[in-house]
Amino acid sequence: MRLSKIVTRTGDDGSTGLADGTRVAKDSARISAIGSVDELNSQLGVLLAETLPETIRLELLRIQHDLFDLGGALAVPGAPFDTEKLARLDATIAHHNADLPPLREFILPGGTRAAAQCHVARSVARRAERDYFQLMQKESAPLEGLKYLNRLSDLLFVLCRALNRAAGQAETLWQR
Repeated sequence: MRLSKIVTRTGDDGSTGLADGTRVAKDSARISAIGSVDELNSQLGVLLAETLPETIRLELLRIQHDLFDLGGALAVPGAPFDTEKLARLDATIAHHNADLPPLREFILPGGTRAAAQCHVARSVARRAERDYFQLMQKESAPLEGLKYLNRLSDLLFVLCRALNRAAGQAETLWQR
């Protein structure tokens, strides 16, 4: 049992505890990055509530575990993040992108409900990446985590397109 007590009141002073026992301000760059990674994981949970192709469902579940690992790495300053996870994302992007037609125009977020939720997750991933980068400007954080978030937003974009295509939904092209 890891959590026996949910309400501790230790954060009532505006600080929060990291996994190594240190306390930091709730508005610190580290807590912002952890919060954005957590929000991204939650957004993927919303996406997973939709009916999805099984291969995409399984990959998103794996990514949720990766994001939990990334949050854990952020909660222990100096902890590493596994580069193998990044290689797996690269392979997954290549796999899902292989069957998609090349883009000649920008596409607007939307399409099916699942694709639209995937677009929201993609934009949250971009924010998490920005927050992570802000943290790296002030403190140490594994570079692999930044790369992972960057690549994850790319994968989510590809999955948006793949979800629309699997449902027979045309993409809405941006018109100037």
